Amino acid sequence: MIETSGEAYSVKNAPNLTPEIAIANLQSSDLSLRYYAAWWLGKFRVSQPEAIDALIKALEDESDRTELGGYPLRRNAARALGKLGNLKAVPGLIKCLECSDFYVREAAAQSLAMLKDKTALPALIKLLDGGVDQAVQVPGFPHLAQPYTAVLEALGAMGATEAISLVQPFLNHSVPRLQCSAARAMYQLTQDSIYGELLVKTLATGDLKMRRVVLGDLGAIGYLSAAEAIALAQVESSFKLIALKGLLEYQLPEQSDTFDISAPAIRIMNLIDSLL
Repeated sequence: MIETSGEAYSVKNAPNLTPEIAIANLQSSDLSLRYYAAWWLGKFRVSQPEAIDALIKALEDESDRTELGGYPLRRNAARALGKLGNLKAVPGLIKCLECSDFYVREAAAQSLAMLKDKTALPALIKLLDGGVDQAVQVPGFPHLAQPYTAVLEALGAMGATEAISLVQPFLNHSVPRLQCSAARAMYQLTQDSIYGELLVKTLATGDLKMRRVVLGDLGAIGYLSAAEAIALAQVESSFKLIALKGLLEYQLPEQSDTFDISAPAIRIMNLIDSLL
């Protein structure tokens, strides 16, 4: 029996919610209502204090548990808290990194990457204990011992240069997706183009699923030299557009009285126009 983190919601049959109803539903005795409410609050970015508090409380829920020991409500609550951007959630998410449920740990690492609070770094780094030798598949499950991809990407996003020596060995892991996560993180931590080029190479040689993933990586790190390779990739245009828009965000000034568009930004916008 396999347990995954997949979410499937039927819009047709889903209840109509307001923020107030969703928050109230998180206290319901109906586990399906609680599960959906946690997802809904994140999806629609309901960031009022009552929602944050209710979601943090849900991180410790014991009632919604699968036969294999997973915690679906905790997973949704952890994902939602990352989207809502409130640092009050950081201690609870750090605690989730010790949860027995792989997918709770994964969701917590992903959300901590969004929140970028460096107090989480020691706990994230601890998940790399044992290095590549311990990064093996758990018997009977479709995942490795730890959510290494999420952890590596969090360390990269948070600028954890102290973890470079721990991240680098994962470039040689047998799982291609994990290799890409390591390359993504190493580029963010070093700004060395060798790691960006590793992703560009995978974009040319990987299968369709891997090419889609790599486009997300390149957009996330803003690797400008990949712009043409992204535009020419053998992938659906929607994925290429998302990646190019990611690159563009790195080229546009965050705050400026005068909006001067750089030559690289113009180059990317021309590539975007060619795909529309």
